[in-house]
Amino acid sequence: MKPSIYFVTVFILILLLLPTAIPHDYSDALRKSILFFEGQRSGRLPKQQRMTWRSNSALNDGRNLKTDLVGGYYDAGDNVKFHFPMAFTATMLAWSSIDFGRYMSQNDFRHNLVALKWATDYLLKTVSQLPDRIFVQVGEAQADHDCWERPEDMDTPRTAFALDAPYPASDLAGEIAAALAAASIAFKQANPKYSTILLNKAVQTFQYADSHRGSYTDNPGVKQVVCPFYCSVNGYKDELLWGAAWLRRATGEDYYLTYLVNNGQAFGANFNYFEFGWDNKVGGVNVLVAKEVFEKNVTTLAAYKDTAEKMMCAFLPETNGPHMTYTPGGLIYKHGSSQLQNTAALSFLLLTYADYLTTSSQQLNCGNLKFQPDSLRRIVKRQVDYVLGDNPMKLSYMIGYGEQYPRLIHHRGSSIPSFTVHPTAFGCSAGWNIFASPNPNPNILIGAVIGGPDVDDKFIGGRTNASETEPTTYINAPFVGVFAYFKSNPKFS
Repeated sequence: MKPSIYFVTVFILILLLLPTAIPHDYSDALRKSILFFEGQRSGRLPKQQRMTWRSNSALNDGRNLKTDLVGGYYDAGDNVKFHFPMAFTATMLAWSSIDFGRYMSQNDFRHNLVALKWATDYLLKTVSQLPDRIFVQVGEAQADHDCWERPEDMDTPRTAFALDAPYPASDLAGEIAAALAAASIAFKQANPKYSTILLNKAVQTFQYADSHRGSYTDNPGVKQVVCPFYCSVNGYKDELLWGAAWLRRATGEDYYLTYLVNNGQAFGANFNYFEFGWDNKVGGVNVLVAKEVFEKNVTTLAAYKDTAEKMMCAFLPETNGPHMTYTPGGLIYKHGSSQLQNTAALSFLLLTYADYLTTSSQQLNCGNLKFQPDSLRRIVKRQVDYVLGDNPMKLSYMIGYGEQYPRLIHHRGSSIPSFTVHPTAFGCSAGWNIFASPNPNPNILIGAVIGGPDVDDKFIGGRTNASETEPTTYINAPFVGVFAYFKSNPKFS
């Protein structure tokens, strides 16, 4: 065979072996990822509600403790309000606005702030009685999970739970402080007065977290209602660093800088740093703090940047050292009950770090190897396209995006006929008949990103398969920023 023919043949074979990319409408994905939050709303819904199959629910929350805890978000496919993951959701919606808001249209940016404010209005209520009391949760998870009812019909106990000083709640309060501080930045231009309220309360909430050190689930009365759903398995020290990092960014005060410098190693910022999600904030802390090293050369924080860099290098198979795991189809995989929550949060960090590298005109240093920021962006784009349908199952794991997506998701409100169609209440037992039904969910929870496939890219699906088909607010929130970036960067489209 002649050399020219040989090389042409090899080139054609390579092209044939490359996976065929599906062109995606990231603008549509962004819009829908924000719209999803309207389907998770608790409380009295506004006239502007676009997810019209939802109605008012849980209008007496907080009554048992003689306080107003109406509002906020249901975390997933159930009807409980868990404040720890709700606060993380708010932090990520805020971070999406702060770092990726410039890629959003005015309309998308406004809707994202609306989604964020629905969370922060509620979080302000959860810390309204500081320094004496912090509210932990509304609803009894076990009783709620024993019924399959739409939120509008709930007749399970709506018990509100709280912790009083001096009982510890550093992780819960630290995450709420981070959420309020991040949101204060997000609202600084659009609503300066509200921004000030958020920041002042963030400062007070962080003081509570630092003064009453310990995990909120170390308290027996709380542990039995929160666990095993949202136990703080990773402890509380990462949330103290997380809260301090966001307050440093929001205020610029040296107190928080000193706090980060003095406590980074002791609180484990260089340990278990491949993780990021509602429980473990270490990966996020390192990336967030690295921004100040890049932009202001604050060398006293260099250890955070160094650890963030080690995390980023782990995503690149060419490097030495520990590596992240990928499925055969290319999805970042970490063991857990809901796979795409890891994909969403880690993708956000990769994209954010790439942005910090680009802004500071730097490369990623991995030993003797150097990588351009686009190396990280390409990994993230692979994750996004996988979620939207470019995967071995040829399914979109975002509900309502594309033509092929799961129709039987694990979500009470979506699976039961809406109040407007069927005003008569469905009882606890009757709901289980719907749960077991093979019929598609009558209400499309547009924009919901569900749990997703397993380590082999297989997806069984079905309403009974919660780990694969249940959506959560903390899966969607990081994807808001990620979709915004790819929407406005055609070189990756």
